[in-house]
Amino acid sequence: MRAPSAIARRAFADSRIRTLAFAYLFAGAAYANVAGYSSAYPTLAERLSFVHSFARNDAVRMFYGKPYELLTGGGYAAWRVGGLLSIFAGAWGLLAAVRALRAEEDAGRAELVLAGTVGRRGTLLAALVAIGVGVTILWLGGFLGLALAGLDLGGSAYLALAIVSVAPVFVGVGALASQLAPSRRIAIELSSAALLTAFLARVVADTSTSLQWLRWTTPLGWVEELRAFSGAQPLVLLLPTGVGALLLTLAGAIAMRRDVGSGLLPARDRTPPNVRLLSSPFAQTLRSERASFAAWLLGSGFFAFVVGVISTSIPSAGLSGAMRRELRKLGAVSITTPAGYIGFSFLFFVLVVSLFACSQIAAARAAEADEQLETLFALPVSRLGWLAGRLLLAAGAIAAIGLFAGVCAWAGAASQNAPVSLSQALGAGANCLPTALLFLGVAALVYALAPRASAGVNYGLVVLAFVWQLFGGVLEAPRWLLDVSPFQHVGLVPAQAFRAGAAAAMLAIAATAAAAALMVFRRRDLMGG
Repeated sequence: MRAPSAIARRAFADSRIRTLAFAYLFAGAAYANVAGYSSAYPTLAERLSFVHSFARNDAVRMFYGKPYELLTGGGYAAWRVGGLLSIFAGAWGLLAAVRALRAEEDAGRAELVLAGTVGRRGTLLAALVAIGVGVTILWLGGFLGLALAGLDLGGSAYLALAIVSVAPVFVGVGALASQLAPSRRIAIELSSAALLTAFLARVVADTSTSLQWLRWTTPLGWVEELRAFSGAQPLVLLLPTGVGALLLTLAGAIAMRRDVGSGLLPARDRTPPNVRLLSSPFAQTLRSERASFAAWLLGSGFFAFVVGVISTSIPSAGLSGAMRRELRKLGAVSITTPAGYIGFSFLFFVLVVSLFACSQIAAARAAEADEQLETLFALPVSRLGWLAGRLLLAAGAIAAIGLFAGVCAWAGAASQNAPVSLSQALGAGANCLPTALLFLGVAALVYALAPRASAGVNYGLVVLAFVWQLFGGVLEAPRWLLDVSPFQHVGLVPAQAFRAGAAAAMLAIAATAAAAALMVFRRRDLMGG
């Protein structure tokens, strides 16, 4: 029993940063939404006005799903928190399964484990135990966030359970994809396609009167049907439990018979070799990161399009006086105009692009941890050129994501005849770049100085700075303390003017940090995983 338990502990340790980051997200989002609703809509009249303005808006329901009870903080949390975090729970589940079951094979470690005293069944069970611990931590994060915001303990526990009920289903999807696919990359692509299909089915069900039955075909719809804080239906939990168990059983049966390192789907060995983008380290980086880049680009573009569509659907009647005062503290813009709503919403896209910058530095660290750089630097490839190439590629991708989001926001606004020009929307997208490049430079420096801790530190800095921007003004912190966050210096374009001075300062810091990172990285020793 010692060997499987050791494997389970190792599998959990490998995913602890991702799991804790998701748990922090669950706790923060749950607390912020419930507390924000209570303070922004303290009276019944204001809540009725909010329900009248937002509950029947199809564009809003695309984001969060179908609301059942918006007059209480719990009902609002079930709609707003449950609708959004259930998608993240599904993403966590598929990533955890593919990481535990397929990445180990691709790295060659699974063969070494199986060569010992642990069989296929033992390694599979150990991985599932580690994933189960991760699901429990996600549930705990959501529960604490809801409970600390003032919701009753029983309802908070049930809503958190409803949110994470999606995870076992997509753990099963990821496990099955890991048996079918010949590589980790293809397994993630198959699993992500399943999650996207589930999301689209929920969107169609929630925005259509004749296709509402589709809600019962998707795990994201089952979260809504669990009816947290609005007439709980706990028997619906049998659906994700049963489907998850079925998928895991099927994946386990295939794993018992499949050869290590292979998949049921062909690996296309008979096709001509694809040697594109293998002409240089820079090109190889583009080759390895293009799927990630495409996912960030398309995901950001989709949500930016929805923001543009929604920009004409925020009437002033739906905003309480308390909500207007809190928004003025955050950005001093009126979100009841399309330009104001887009400008305010793009503050969150600044966060997204900054997180993308951290993911690129995390990818560089992964290449070092997997000992790929030892082979690369044994060739006539300079350390300086390799890291500089990655930073240039990341900077270009940041610009592309920000500008594409601007174009998509304009397209969404134009579909509703909103008075927002393409140049204004592109300005909102370009406004994301200085902050994201600042975090890219700082993240590179942290990676050069402390590679093993860099992922947690970098993601933590971005999240902490953004959370402080959201709550520092509400808490009426001193101005000098608010200015610590780079997000404080972002003008909400197009509703506000672009802050050229602040942008220039952030770009100067980014360039200085990047240059320092290059100098430090050139001299330090490589550190494996």
